[in-house]
Amino acid sequence: MKSSKSLYLLVALVSIALLGFAMYLQIVEEMQPCPLCVIQRYMFVLIAAFSLLAYFLPPSARRAGAGLGLLAAIGGAGTAGWHLWVKAHPGVSCGVDPLETSLNQILPAKLFPQMFSADGFCSAPWPPVFGLQIPTWALIWFVILGLVLARLAFKRR
Repeated sequence: MKSSKSLYLLVALVSIALLGFAMYLQIVEEMQPCPLCVIQRYMFVLIAAFSLLAYFLPPSARRAGAGLGLLAAIGGAGTAGWHLWVKAHPGVSCGVDPLETSLNQILPAKLFPQMFSADGFCSAPWPPVFGLQIPTWALIWFVILGLVLARLAFKRR
C-alpha cells in the first residue's frame, strides 16, 4: 500500500517537472506556446493536482483522484494527438483564432500569463527535442502517466 501512495507523488512530480521543462523551452529557447500547448499544460497541472490530492486522501478515497488524473491524461493525450495532426497538416491552423482568444481570457492565463498565455502557432517548425517533436513527447508522457494512474484507479484491493 505504501508503494502505491508513493506512485501518486511520483506522477505529480513528473508532471511538475514537465511543466518546468515547458517553461525552460519558452523562456530560454524562446519557443512560444500555441493554444494546444497551453491546453496540454493545463492537463499536466490537473494530473499533478489530482495526484497530490490522492496522495493526501485516505486510502479509501485515492481511487477517485487516480480516476480524475486518468481523465486528464486521456484529455492531454487527445490534445497532443490533435497537435501532431495539425503539425502534419500545415494548412490547418490553431494560431490566432477563437481558441487562443478564449484561452487567454480565463483566470489562470491572467494570473500566470507566462505559463498559460497562448502566443505561438501550432504548426510552427520548432527543432526536435532529443529527436522528437514536443507534442510527441507530451503524448508519450500522457500515455505513461495515464497507464500508471489507470493501474492505481483500477487495481484490486
